[in-house]
Amino acid sequence: MNPTWDCPSTCPYVAPRNPVFDFPVGQLRRVAAADPDGDVDETKRNVLKLLAVAGLVGAGAGGLVGGTLQYVQPPTVGISSYPTTQLLDVDGSALTVEKVESEYSVDTDNLYLFNYPLRNEPNFLLNLSPSNGQKPSSSNPGAWQVPNGIGTNESIVAYSAICQHLGCPAPAIAYYPPGTCPQTFNTPNMPSQPFYIHCSCHGSTYDPANSASNLTGPAVLPLPQVLLKTDDDNNIYAYGEIGPPVNGHLDTLQGDYGVGTTSQLANENPIHLCSFGLPS
Repeated sequence: MNPTWDCPSTCPYVAPRNPVFDFPVGQLRRVAAADPDGDVDETKRNVLKLLAVAGLVGAGAGGLVGGTLQYVQPPTVGISSYPTTQLLDVDGSALTVEKVESEYSVDTDNLYLFNYPLRNEPNFLLNLSPSNGQKPSSSNPGAWQVPNGIGTNESIVAYSAICQHLGCPAPAIAYYPPGTCPQTFNTPNMPSQPFYIHCSCHGSTYDPANSASNLTGPAVLPLPQVLLKTDDDNNIYAYGEIGPPVNGHLDTLQGDYGVGTTSQLANENPIHLCSFGLPS
């Protein structure tokens, strides 16, 4: 009997060929009892598997990166409460009420700035009393009994030197003493107020005799006011702040390091621009 590789279907020794296995080399095929001829797209299945695995890996990596960034980001710099800070004059000596009342007045042209409560928060120190020491009037510009003022006639005040509109700092925002510009403001307290704080960046103007309230926009918030007090020797201290936060700070106490126990006045030349419209 000659051997043959193709055994007929009736061959008693070899099972007949199953047509299920008749497919080209390299093509996968799943055989199931319920659907023996059902094709499976293995490429699509593998892609879906890869996408699922990638999603899990991405989610894990995202959480890892997010957690890492949380620890890499430095903590917010600031202080927890307002310090009691002694003010020093421009020469480094203790600033007293007597010095302010003799050296500065409503007519003082230069800016006298000190930082408080943080190192990047400058403030104006103002004495709104007339230079002649006489009671303010329409012919003798100035202001006494200013809200939160200190000194003999409560005319010494301090306000933030950062504009509440877009944060322009001094000297762009500056104090304008009487006679600086021809314009004046009418206020409820005085028939004509020729002194004010004005920002040359966008035109916001503030009333230093009335808690730095707004006289002209675009700023809608007043300047924050630094609270001042004296000791038994009439040395001046800053001990707090009222009003809205300093512009650029979500919290006046956050955004830089504290000034510490002393803060010295700095003398700076202002930028005065008189080409702006004021209400009559």
